[in-house]
Amino acid sequence: MRYELYYWPEIQGRGEFVRLALEEAGADYVDVARKGSGEDRMIGLMSKSRIKTPPFAPPFLRAGQLWIGQTANILAFLGPREGLAPRGEAGRLWVNQLQLTIADLVAEIHETHHPIGAAFYYEDQKKEAKRRAEDFRRSRAPKFLGYFEKVLKVSGGPHLLGRTLCYADLSLFQIVEGLRYAFPKTTRRLEKKIPRVVALHDRVAKRPRVAAYLVSERRIPFNQMGIFRHYKELDG
Repeated sequence: MRYELYYWPEIQGRGEFVRLALEEAGADYVDVARKGSGEDRMIGLMSKSRIKTPPFAPPFLRAGQLWIGQTANILAFLGPREGLAPRGEAGRLWVNQLQLTIADLVAEIHETHHPIGAAFYYEDQKKEAKRRAEDFRRSRAPKFLGYFEKVLKVSGGPHLLGRTLCYADLSLFQIVEGLRYAFPKTTRRLEKKIPRVVALHDRVAKRPRVAAYLVSERRIPFNQMGIFRHYKELDG
C-alpha cells in the first residue's frame, strides 16, 4: 500500500511525528502537499468536505479507503501494521497512552510562544509568552521529561517498551530534537537529569533509515513557523 500523508509543506510540526514513523518503517508514502499543487489539493479536501470522515486539520493520512486524522490516531493505525507497536491490545493501548502524553507536551511547547491564541502573532503576546515559557522551563518540561525517564527505567530500556522500538520512541526523539532547537540553554541543563531519554534520542538518531532521513531533503529544517520556535528571550 502507498500511503498519502497530508500536512503543511513548509514546517515539521505535528506531521513530523508521522513522517518519522513512515521513514523508520521504510513505508511507501508520498508527502502530498510538498508535490506540485498538493497543498491546494489538501486544502480542497478539507474545505469541500470530500471525505466522509473529514479531518479537523492536518496531518491526516489516506490508506486505501481509510482517511485518518490526528497524529496519535494515525500512529495508532500505522504502528501494528508497520512493526512499530505491539499487536496485542494491552501493548497497543500503552504505546498510544505514551503518544497522547507526548501530544500534551507538544501542545504546551506550542503555547510557550502562543499562550493567548494561534490567531495572534508572537509579537502581540510576548509578555504572556515570557511568563508561560518560564513556567514551562521550570515546571512543565522537567515534569514531562522526568516521566519518560521513569518509563525508560521501569521498562529496563533501551526503549520505552524495553527491547522493542515503537513509534513513541521516534516521537520522543523528535521532542528532544525540537527542545534543543527551541530551548537550547534549558535543554542542556535538563538533559543532565534524563540520561535515559538522551540515550534513547541518540540511539534513534543512529538507526539507518532515520539517519538517512535526517540528512535528506525530505527532512524540513526547524524554523520560526512550526511548533518548535527559538526565541532567545524565552530560553531564560
